[in-house]
Amino acid sequence: MAACISRMIPRSGLAALVASALLACGAPETPRPPETAAAEVEAPPLILVVGTSLTAGLGLDPSDAYPAVLQQMIDSAGLRYRVVNRGVSGETSAGAVQRVGWLMQQPVAVLILETGANDGLRGLNPDSLASNIRTIVERARQQRPPPAILLLGMEAPPNLGSEYTARFRAVYVEVARTYGLPLVPFLLAGVGGVDSLNQADGIHPTAAGQRQVAALVWQKLRPLLAPRATP
Repeated sequence: MAACISRMIPRSGLAALVASALLACGAPETPRPPETAAAEVEAPPLILVVGTSLTAGLGLDPSDAYPAVLQQMIDSAGLRYRVVNRGVSGETSAGAVQRVGWLMQQPVAVLILETGANDGLRGLNPDSLASNIRTIVERARQQRPPPAILLLGMEAPPNLGSEYTARFRAVYVEVARTYGLPLVPFLLAGVGGVDSLNQADGIHPTAAGQRQVAALVWQKLRPLLAPRATP
């Protein structure tokens, strides 16, 4: 058939005919890459853990830090959340204030806030600690929708005196009451001061200690997590 057409139509005319046919049909569409499965599945809601070396898991494998243990608990409960550990060793509450803005640039479902341990170790003013925690809470709540916030309380070293330790402890209670936040009164309850649950420095929990910390946090975190939707 093509040979017959070529004999009937001059070469220049044949070229014109082919060009016209292509224009009539339109140029072929540019192939589109198939959508990946990851793009089709919505990312799990984010649980952001902001804290100090106690959260970072100083001296341990990151998988032994309590945020990683919380992830295991969440998975075992059949819940769909992703826990991100943003603990920084040596950070004071003032440092946490400086970080909270860019940490909250992505949508956060739950903010777990552990700060103040290094404030206490350095004997910093509890009023400044209270102000910094309030600032973090208020900045976090600027997100729309705002995240649930779980506050983890700390204790000051007893060598700083009873008045200081009482003021320090009261910071967490008062902030939690003011903003209606669930509170773990003392993150290291049952762990602090127990040799077998702490590393050689006597401050940072061992892997076993971190599991106890996670169990304590889980009691307050679990009610904040929505069950997985059924299909």
